[in-house]
Amino acid sequence: MKLRSLKTLAASAAAFGILIVGLGGYSPSRAGILDFLQRKDAQTAQADSARPAGQSVDANPAPVLAPGQAPNYRAIVQQSGPAVVGVTVEGTRKIGLDASSGPDWGDDPFFQFFRGIPGVPFRIPHSGEQPFHGQGSGFIISRDGLILTNAHVVRDAQEVTVKLADRRELRAKVLGADAATDIAVLRVNTTGLPTVKIGDPKSLQVGDYVLAIGAPFGFDQSATAGIVSAKGRSLPGDAYVPFIQTDAAVNPGNSGGPLFDAAGNVVGINAQIYSQTGGYQGLSFAIPIDVALHAKDQIVATGHASHARLGVMVQDMNQALAESFGLQRPDGALVSNVDPDGPAAKAGLKPGDVITHVNGTPIERAGDLSSRIGMDAPGSRVTLKVWRDRSERDFDIKLAEADSGSLKQANSAGTDSHGQLGLALRPLTRQERLERSLDHGLIVEDVVGPAARAGIQPGDVVLGIDGHEANSVDQVRSVMRSHPKSVALLIERDGQKIFIPVKLG
Repeated sequence: MKLRSLKTLAASAAAFGILIVGLGGYSPSRAGILDFLQRKDAQTAQADSARPAGQSVDANPAPVLAPGQAPNYRAIVQQSGPAVVGVTVEGTRKIGLDASSGPDWGDDPFFQFFRGIPGVPFRIPHSGEQPFHGQGSGFIISRDGLILTNAHVVRDAQEVTVKLADRRELRAKVLGADAATDIAVLRVNTTGLPTVKIGDPKSLQVGDYVLAIGAPFGFDQSATAGIVSAKGRSLPGDAYVPFIQTDAAVNPGNSGGPLFDAAGNVVGINAQIYSQTGGYQGLSFAIPIDVALHAKDQIVATGHASHARLGVMVQDMNQALAESFGLQRPDGALVSNVDPDGPAAKAGLKPGDVITHVNGTPIERAGDLSSRIGMDAPGSRVTLKVWRDRSERDFDIKLAEADSGSLKQANSAGTDSHGQLGLALRPLTRQERLERSLDHGLIVEDVVGPAARAGIQPGDVVLGIDGHEANSVDQVRSVMRSHPKSVALLIERDGQKIFIPVKLG
């Protein structure tokens, strides 16, 4: 888009300001304009003489905003845009391949649904690999080349290239990635790089202005603006992250890019969108920068990040549940299942307990507990305030270490043993069994890790595992205790039943 020149309206910004006033009924004379400019030059010279020797003027000072004042997005982009990078990755992934004709259903775990249907050819899959290319965004946090992005951007990557704002392209090394928080740390071998300023996501309020910069669909250095729509969002598969929800337009390729507040400080990392089309539909989610830096510090120090585990499954309270437990407000995390081998069970927690505080900090939602515990170090101790039998009790618990790739999800009533499968399961209710014409089964509430990669989805019903009926979560646990390298799950979806292999090793 072309911009019309304003030179015909004024000889300088100051003169242009006078002309704007003139549109309201004041028409200054040429002598008046020259007198104004001379007085402004005198004021500038006086300010320069008062500045201490050697002190320079900041070309991009941090904006100071009154509450509700619109930010200077241009200044933020000019100041921080050079520290935003594009990230391109290359690698290979295992797929199903065959030389026969017909579409390749090999990488679709549900291709067997089409087997035997007349007119639907398919290839019998066998092991193979296919190269892939991906792209995302990132931002520089240290002048010696430390970069933050999303873990899912660099997953399975064998080569990672960072494209700087000045169009230089540098090979990057992945120092480590944390799937639980979706944070990865890269390093490029150079110095003197521009960096972003880090802000405080806790100071954000719903309605505050935010700005996203990234490379949506590969269009690098793209800026989009919006407001904070909500805070502390818990999403399926992300038990440890209290997401910042915004309405800033974020699309594929924005992943890993920074989210700025109105003062130009990074407060989050754009990570996910809610979409039924694959594109932006009004909801974007960013990882708070303090969560990201917590993972970054561990990755830089040890090459990986670790998270604590309490060993419970929790769900949100509502008013009806609160009243049934004798609580006035629907605050707290309701314990729906306790891992018999976990720290919570050893301390005496049981289903029906409502966790209301952790170390004195109130817990309003189940996601608050998950993110709070997940950010603690394994082996640390926490004091839980628990509502049980219409009275409060305190529990002192030593936290264990969460298994790699295992996420204990909120809003679930059970899970497989140690999360090896990545499934959050609960038994079917009587009504669900009648509606689905099933006499047993476990419904999938959430799915991550190996099960998600195999194609299992929330709402599926697990009918069996390795030839055994799945009547309870304990039966799934009993199979998983032998630590198999793979299991075969019998799944019911939309009235269809199919065995799906899930690789665990």
